[in-house]
Amino acid sequence: MSERLFRDRRDAGHVLAGLLDHYRGREDVVVLGLPRGGVPVAYEVARALDAPLDVFVVRKLGVPGREELAMGAIASGGVVIINDDVVRGLGIAPEVIQRVAEQEGRELLRREQAYRDGRPMPELEGRTVILVDDGLATGSSMRAAVAALRRHRPARIVVAVPAAPKSTCEELSTVVDEVVCATTPSPFLAVGASYWDFTQTTDEEVRDLLRAAATSAPAGAGERAPTETDVIRSAAIPTEDGVPPAEVLFDLVGNASLVLIGEASHGTHDFYAARAAMTRQLIEEMGFCAVAVEADWPDAYRVNRYVRGRSVDTTAEESLRGFERFPTWMWRNADVLDFVGWLRERNDRIDDERNRAGFYGLDLYSLRRSMREVIAYLAQVDPEAAERARERYSCFDHYGTDDGQTYGLAAALGAGDTCEQQVVEQLTELQRRGSEYARRDGLLAEDEQFYAEMNARTVKNSAEYYRSMFSGRASSWNLRDRHMVETLEAVQSHLTGLRGEPAKIVVWEHNSHLGDARATEMAARGELNVGQLVRERHGDDSRNIGFTTYTGTVTAADDWGGAAERKWVRPGLSGSVEELFHQVGQKEFMLSFATATRAAEILRTARLERAIGVIYRPDTERASHYFRSRVADQFNAVIHIDDTRALEPLERTAQWEKGEVPETYPFAV
Repeated sequence: MSERLFRDRRDAGHVLAGLLDHYRGREDVVVLGLPRGGVPVAYEVARALDAPLDVFVVRKLGVPGREELAMGAIASGGVVIINDDVVRGLGIAPEVIQRVAEQEGRELLRREQAYRDGRPMPELEGRTVILVDDGLATGSSMRAAVAALRRHRPARIVVAVPAAPKSTCEELSTVVDEVVCATTPSPFLAVGASYWDFTQTTDEEVRDLLRAAATSAPAGAGERAPTETDVIRSAAIPTEDGVPPAEVLFDLVGNASLVLIGEASHGTHDFYAARAAMTRQLIEEMGFCAVAVEADWPDAYRVNRYVRGRSVDTTAEESLRGFERFPTWMWRNADVLDFVGWLRERNDRIDDERNRAGFYGLDLYSLRRSMREVIAYLAQVDPEAAERARERYSCFDHYGTDDGQTYGLAAALGAGDTCEQQVVEQLTELQRRGSEYARRDGLLAEDEQFYAEMNARTVKNSAEYYRSMFSGRASSWNLRDRHMVETLEAVQSHLTGLRGEPAKIVVWEHNSHLGDARATEMAARGELNVGQLVRERHGDDSRNIGFTTYTGTVTAADDWGGAAERKWVRPGLSGSVEELFHQVGQKEFMLSFATATRAAEILRTARLERAIGVIYRPDTERASHYFRSRVADQFNAVIHIDDTRALEPLERTAQWEKGEVPETYPFAV
């Protein structure tokens, strides 16, 4: 599927200009846009390069009666190019060619006069001509333009487009001096598939852009125009250890009841520590009452019992021992340990249990653990119901004891029972009798019934998730993120009911879950995420904050299930948001896009953004860890920490202790 990378043609022009920067300020360069769609792209390129802009009009010469078949083309300057193979193959008479050429020539002249307002075509002989369009499919019009352009004897011809098939770019490279294709989606469906907004360009817009280019002073004239780095530097809000001043944080949050705080990796100390510090402030000063994290429901609930003073665990470290599934370091680490310890101490000072802050998991990998928790709960409150639950869940006994992959594969291939009816029946019964169970023993009973019901819901969604991984019926990513939002909203509703006032929750997850998917390549793949769903459902009642880093160290594995290692994070790639923020020259800062409007406009251009999960593969970093995004639309605010260090696992392996020796940069990727 093609990647929908560009906001519009002008955004595409910004991206393309960055790839043509080596032509900036050269007096021999002229930029020509193919009207109409190529002109908005070319306008941004010309401005960035301090080069003059004009149009190069090309009209196809269609075979009479079969106009879609080109027998040639006529281009600016009256140059006619004939496709000899078509003319000879169809036996087209010279007078037919002449008649069609005259007809198209009149239309070409009309367009040139309308676009240029009487200005003559620029002199192209001996110059470097950058020929720009908004994208290519077959490239036939561009090849005609190149052939016509050669009649003007330029010194060098460069073809530049935001999107085209790789094969078309390669073919054009044999007939011009340089081809710059910003993206080559595969499979290539259509030029418009690479744009969010591909509205048709009008003749009036072409005239306005050419007029603006002709009358405006070049960016290098007079006082130096501010660069993107200058704009971002002026908008940057200082942070301390990744935490903005309290008044800035509180102003950003406002009255929102859901605050989503991300991370660019699952293994960076600075992200975890800053996120915890901001969450403490939101709990202490703004009435937030829970933290919901990218962790399995039963594992996180063990921590919830501890921080609320209801646990047999006597220390924060013991409460974290439920996190046994890979990657354990994601939650069993020094920063989470400190936060859980603080949360328990804070709650111990609160007399009214309803005002104590909780800790909840949103994820769905705990298929078998959640089944055991449902049965254990029912064994305490309704032994007969517990037997029915055992019977229903015994459907899974044929598929081993793993988390659910064996069951998912067998169910997807039709090699066994899907267990779908059984898990739905169990959830429905628990929901139907839940209020009866909850009334038996006050607040504690309500919480425990809610815990059991959410485990039953997790079993249902987890089973569906594992089936979807192998069946191809639905995106397992979408199912997982929908489950996390469903769980988040259930927690919020439950706490609101207990407290008698709207519950305010902080969410901790990876940037890829919390940044709005509609502003990233995920949208082109048909994927959504927590950030998108929360914005769609809760609007201004939510905020999301992302993190980025340029380099440092990270805790990650080579492969799924591998040992935790301390790895060196390669410097951000050229063209990435990380590189742009590094160029600001500040150790750390925050951008709040509601107030930093000029910086927000710059960061609405599609750029590379890095995402490191629990696996880090630097040798294939571009393919494995980068995607394109519009950061200002992805987040309400972003915090950049230029040099970060690895998260410290509670169980430090020999590989982690050894760490990774930084390699010389740059290196092959």
